[in-house]
This record gives sequence, C-alpha cells and structure tokens, in this order.
Amino acid sequence: MNTDFAKPAYELRFQSLFQEGRALTFPCDAGGQVALDSLSERARHNYLYARAVVGREFAAPAVQLSDLH
Repeated sequence: MNTDFAKPAYELRFQSLFQEGRALTFPCDAGGQVALDSLSERARHNYLYARAVVGREFAAPAVQLSDLH
C-alpha cells in the first residue's frame, strides 16, 4: 500500500530581501533538512548560495508545507 499521499511534503523557502515575490525553495523534511544528494547540481549550487547570503540577499529560511504534491 502506498502511503506517500498521506505524508505532508515540506519545502525550505529563502525569501528575497529586495525583490518581492522572489524566493528559492528546496524540498526538505519537517525539520528543514535538505537532502543535498537528491538535488540537481544547479539546485545544490542555488541552495548553498542562498545559505551563504542569508541576511544580505535572502531572509532566514522558513520551513513550510509544499504546494507541490
């Protein structure tokens, strides 16, 4: 029996400090842990960049329920 549909999906969202509506989001668990090995090379680069510029270009990340199921 597949129970994946019952599991909530989460994402880690880095909201831009300067451009309203701009954000980078990455799939994560409920605790905000991102599985780096599951990301594409480009997504991994974007994730590491977003983490490096928190407070300068992006707000601190927030864990939220994902709209993409």
